[in-house]
Amino acid sequence: MTDRANVNSVLFLGPSDVKDVVSMKEAIDLVERGYGDAAAYPIINAPRRRVHSPEGVRVSNFPGGVPSLGVIGSLTRGESVSHDPANQVYPYREHPVYVLWDSKTARLKAILVGELTEKQVGFSSVMALRTAATTGVGIRHLARKDASVCGVYGTGGQALHKVMACALERPIKTFRIYSRNAANRKRFIEQASGLVKARFEELTDPREVCRGADIIICATNSNVPVFDGDWLEPGCHVITVVGSNNALVKGGWLEKGRRENDDRTCERADIIVTNWRESIEQEQQAGLIEPLNAGVITWDKIVELGDIVAGKHPGRTSDDQITYHANNNGTAAADLAIAERVYETCLKAGRGTRLEIPAPGTQ
Repeated sequence: MTDRANVNSVLFLGPSDVKDVVSMKEAIDLVERGYGDAAAYPIINAPRRRVHSPEGVRVSNFPGGVPSLGVIGSLTRGESVSHDPANQVYPYREHPVYVLWDSKTARLKAILVGELTEKQVGFSSVMALRTAATTGVGIRHLARKDASVCGVYGTGGQALHKVMACALERPIKTFRIYSRNAANRKRFIEQASGLVKARFEELTDPREVCRGADIIICATNSNVPVFDGDWLEPGCHVITVVGSNNALVKGGWLEKGRRENDDRTCERADIIVTNWRESIEQEQQAGLIEPLNAGVITWDKIVELGDIVAGKHPGRTSDDQITYHANNNGTAAADLAIAERVYETCLKAGRGTRLEIPAPGTQ
């Protein structure tokens, strides 16, 4: 007879179990909580680490946890990465794997395999829900309260999720959409207009995206800046998502680090908010490390998102300020906050498979 005291029952949740469980609004609230916890107890989270094979396979690991949700663990995901001078593409991207431990007992609670997707949208791009929810947290704390016009560079799945997050956090009346491909613009507007109640304008000139915009969203695969910082108008809140790492340069795949922003954007911004300051230096993320090394900006201009959420920094202090959120990489504080909610919801719904694992030393 099995001694139940020496058995740990772990819930395994596969791709069909974990999809379409969380709404964008829930995800934004959860990510905000994760970053608040990270600021309150910093040693439970660590920066993203990436390793690369000679053939261009990259594995990213995000270790950390959210104390108030009782979870500690990691997210790991692998992908094949290739480049041309202007863009980054992914020939293959594997399911992400989440491992959740109880932060009080060290018991393994669950293993989740698969993309955690938004209820309405479903799958559109890897890590789109978490990335957009983080953008939503930034908008919640940094964009002007009366923001009504949002310019968008990019028409992929990341951009679609960010439009949803933006519409939830501010009373956006008009989204101004630009990409180099006309068919992509039309497809995106058709899809987004079914999810968000707002006017959508199709633009063919990248400069027009910034004209009259209260919020600028960049969600591209670009390796080079997509707009000129001089185009930004006073009071604008800017978001970029490309967070390069120097391994791409060291491995010979790129001549220089990837970035969506130019130095002028950093120079004009009154405050720059990043998800994780340490990653800028650790990964030599070009969008911020290059203007830092050039003396365009100094480190005291860069604040972590968690400090804004926790009230350690005031963030925007006037409607005329330009705020810049460099959504530079994911963190376990965000990923595990969402994963823990998916686990709890699936547990209540009876989803998944129980794995009976003997306690260490008893097998």
